[in-house]
Amino acid sequence: MLDLRSDTVTQPSTGMRAAMAEATVGDDVLDGDPTTRALESRVAELLGTEAALYVPSGTMGNLIALCVHARPGTEVLLDAESHIVHWELAGAAAVAGVQVRPVRASDAVMSAADLAAAARGRGRYEVPAGVVCLENTHNGAGGRVSLPSALQAMADVAADLGIPVHLDGARLWNAHVATGLPLAAFVAPVDSVMVSFSKGLGAPVGAALAGSADFIARADRVRKRLGGGLRQSGVLAAAARYGLEHQLDTLAQDHALARALASALDGAGGARVVPPDTNIVMLDLPHAAADEVVAAVSAVGVRASVWSTTRVRFVLHRDIPADALTALVPGVAEAVARALVGAPTSG
Repeated sequence: MLDLRSDTVTQPSTGMRAAMAEATVGDDVLDGDPTTRALESRVAELLGTEAALYVPSGTMGNLIALCVHARPGTEVLLDAESHIVHWELAGAAAVAGVQVRPVRASDAVMSAADLAAAARGRGRYEVPAGVVCLENTHNGAGGRVSLPSALQAMADVAADLGIPVHLDGARLWNAHVATGLPLAAFVAPVDSVMVSFSKGLGAPVGAALAGSADFIARADRVRKRLGGGLRQSGVLAAAARYGLEHQLDTLAQDHALARALASALDGAGGARVVPPDTNIVMLDLPHAAADEVVAAVSAVGVRASVWSTTRVRFVLHRDIPADALTALVPGVAEAVARALVGAPTSG
């Protein structure tokens, strides 16, 4: 069974487990864990920021950024299909006291024009904007990459509004590998960024926030308030560092497998794929049959996830052997076609 539900299902590699076992550690809350500090320095170097902060999860990282950047009673402007809107349990409202203002994209992802059109005026009773949040790669758009020029255009809109920009870069590593552009080029337009280690890089836990030294100092206090201050965190940070140093380039293989899977599935039973930029394949169905399709492909050895009633998601990752996927792909396409023929249509 190949598990393509998410790249979060990866298992730590043998080398990563050894790095964790051998990590030099200290109490990071009291006086600093040396392995965690080394990871934070490396992340800041790669992203071109003054500092970075290790956090338990990407969701916490995004929430910390909202708490630091936006005052309670303001709103966050972001793509209507972003991860923060759909998958972070309304933390913006429940914890940060920030109202979410979803921006409908005119294309696959939010553009500068979309953002500018959604901005409110400055009337006495209009909710003031507090922060803009971007996402790269964009999960809901099938791992779509936003180039630095597009990010800069949206940052310019935010500057006109007088508010900062946070980038949810959980899969920014994929954007870097897919385009060959430096990580720092994607980060330069924004005020803060979150990157995840527990997806394509294969670490079991963790993410990092990066930005100015002042932002990170404030983020550190919020992390503690949220219960994210870790003690001997170097055991986990070592896994993230190993992923950065030894498993970053392997993302290219995930992208290649995604393209191969997309090519095989496109047209099966009338379904259409969203052409993948990176490692996510979204399969759009001609009618509501996602449950049936997921069950059908599971029966031939591939686990996928229901994204909506008419969309199924497959995510490629380092634990998927190329030869095993290649052997299963014809059967997966046939299973999709059978499921769509057999599933009832509405109307």
